Amino acid sequence: MLIKAPPRLLPVFILISLCFSGLSGCEPSAKLEPLAEDAVILALGDSLTAGSGAETSQAYPARLQSLIARTVINAGIPGEISISGLRRLPVLIEQYQPDLIIICHGANDILRKLDLQQTRNNIQQMIDLSRSQGVQVVLIGVPEFSMFLSSAAFYEELAEKNHLPIENSVLGDVLKKPAYKADHVHPNAAGYAVIAERLVELLKDSGAI
Repeated sequence: MLIKAPPRLLPVFILISLCFSGLSGCEPSAKLEPLAEDAVILALGDSLTAGSGAETSQAYPARLQSLIARTVINAGIPGEISISGLRRLPVLIEQYQPDLIIICHGANDILRKLDLQQTRNNIQQMIDLSRSQGVQVVLIGVPEFSMFLSSAAFYEELAEKNHLPIENSVLGDVLKKPAYKADHVHPNAAGYAVIAERLVELLKDSGAI
């Protein structure tokens, strides 16, 4: 039997229905501590962080730095798999003493068809290591490079488990548009600018800036 909402309750009924359908915007972003003006942000990742497809000055860490007026270290290495990023992380934390780490890792694991359960475990260890040093964490979901370019499911699972802010759709959104792509897996300068802008929105929503 179809239940009809009374007309005067229809807007509320629609809002509740949207929330239960899982559409974005109904759940608040996980919260972060505010970042001081002299805070250091470490962007950990592979070629998507390094800025392959554009100049280093056009990569998302450089764009983000200019938008939020805080130091953003580009710690991206093209071709790196997640286990190598995990091994690098302790030295990077010691060297830069970051207040926040943005983790965008796993693209090469996906492209090489590595065990994604191990990728998930590697990123979980990155999160655990960062937090053990008092460093806040933000995740960027990496798409499975298929027709729909949806992020691998484990990124959202990690964000929920660890109560982390996540930008889970921007890479897929960028790579769907030829105007934002340098090739089938890398953004161009315009695409990296979009990533930086979306991260600014996420940091604002989380209370970091």
